[in-house]
Parts: sequence; structure tokens; C-alpha cells
Amino acid sequence: MNKYFTLAALTLMMLGCHPNVNGQTAAEASTERKARILANLEHQFPQIAQLNPEMGDLEATEIPGLDMGSFIVTTRQGRQVQRFLVTVDNTQLYLVAAGPIDVSRSGEELAAEAAAIANKTHLQLAPALEGMPLRGNPDAPITIVEFSDFQCPYCSRASQTVEQVLDKYKDEVNLVYLHFPLGFHPWARPAAIAAVCTANQQTSAFWQLHDYYFANQSAITEDNVLENTKRFLVNMGLDMAVWSDCAENAASPAYVSASALVDNTTSLGTSLGVSGTPGFFINGHFLSGAQPLSEFERVISEARGSVQ
Repeated sequence: MNKYFTLAALTLMMLGCHPNVNGQTAAEASTERKARILANLEHQFPQIAQLNPEMGDLEATEIPGLDMGSFIVTTRQGRQVQRFLVTVDNTQLYLVAAGPIDVSRSGEELAAEAAAIANKTHLQLAPALEGMPLRGNPDAPITIVEFSDFQCPYCSRASQTVEQVLDKYKDEVNLVYLHFPLGFHPWARPAAIAAVCTANQQTSAFWQLHDYYFANQSAITEDNVLENTKRFLVNMGLDMAVWSDCAENAASPAYVSASALVDNTTSLGTSLGVSGTPGFFINGHFLSGAQPLSEFERVISEARGSVQ
């Protein structure tokens, strides 16, 4: 919806407009009221008229003097509903960005709810972590799951902070990397598939490749990513013929499998609310973006409370 719709309140000057007019039925008065509201909205925001607006019903709320209503507009993204509150005398209309929020809970109740959500997320992630390359103590009680993109500069920056975290919490924390290549990064997806093919043969080689990609982002392009990767891996003891069939032959079962794994981890991240990279789940507690060490420390402290 147009950015101008984000205004918190809109004053509508509807002089002489009343919900009940002598000689009208309630339905007629409601229809006239809705038409008057829509006309004023279109006057205030002319772009609304270009979006085929449709007014919904008006309903009384529990707040004295306010009714709830909505209108629907058609955009390139489809039909979108914009809700609003309007005074019963039609002098003010307030656009509503979201539904009502319960703000009555105490700090302890909020913390308990956050812990429950984190635990649920941690359990949802568990199946996807099986067999994935792990860095750090495999028996650590806290796992950092990172959804990341090898071409993302923020992910490169965050990888350095994660190294600090693993160094500081040697026995307590480990890391699992899950692929989330973004569509506007042209070499991120082939790099992710190449990394999966590498991990299939050797975990240590995967982590070295992980570090190589982040340290050399400026030198890698869509055209040279696979060639550079092969040069980097050639002396690591991998079967490069098997690797090449997996990373470069789009018709091979190995490539199809690696590609599907990348798709699956990306879909999983999206389902959990990841919309950009990097995105971290620390025993299910979400941390978004290239955060400083202090933020990891804070969330790790929260995660300690959820360790069984």
C-alpha cells in the first residue's frame, strides 16, 4: 500500500454528515456514511481512487465514540485491507497499522512466552541440523543456527563476530550454518550448492571454504565462483570428479540433491521469519543482522535459561 497510508491519524472535515438522517433507514444512512468517508479519503489521498477502493462494513467498538471500518484496495501485490477507526460524528479517522495488541503482560510473563516460543523454534530447527557441518563443541548445550549468504557483506562481517563467540564460549556454544542465498546475489546460490557438495565429502573443507568465500567476496563473481572454488579445494583431498558432478552438472542426482537442500533451508528460514541475512537462532532465540558481540552475549544469556 502507498507509503502515505502510514499516517497515524487523518482528520476528515465532514460538515453536516450524520450517521442518522431523518427519513432514512439505518441501511441507507450507513451506505451514505461509508460513501462520504470514502470520498473524503480519496480527496485526502488521490492515489486511493486509482486502486479501485471498496468500503467494508462499519461496526461499533468497545471504545465509546469510535467505530471500526475498513477499505480494500487492489495493488500489484494483490488486494490489501486497510483498517481504520472513525469517530461516530465522522470528524476524525485513524488508520490502523495492525490489530489490537495485549499490553497487559508483566515482564515475567513476556519472558516466559519468549522462552516458550524459542523452545518451539529450537525443536522445529532440530531436524534440519542433522548431518549439517558443525563448528565448535558438538556436545555444547547451546547451538547457534545461522541462516546466511556467502555473497552478503553483512554475513562476512558477522562471521568474524561469531568466531569471537565460539572462542569465548568454547565449551558452551556451537554453530551450524544453513544456506539462505538471496535472489539478488548472483553467485550466492552456486556457492551454496558448491559448499553442500564440499560438506558431503569433508566437514573441515566446508568450513575452510566458508571462510574463503567471506574473506574473498570482492574477488568472486558469478562467472568465476566455481572455478575459484575448484582452485581453492584442489589440494584438500576431495574427489574433485565427484565434487564437480555435484557442483557443476545440473543434470546429476547429486546436484539436484544439493540444490534441494539449499531450497529447503531457505524455505525453513523464511517460515521462521528470516527475511534477510544473516539471521541467527540461538537455542531458538532469534537475533537478526550483523550484531555486535554484546548482543550475542545477551541472547546467549537468555538461551541459558532454556537449556534443559
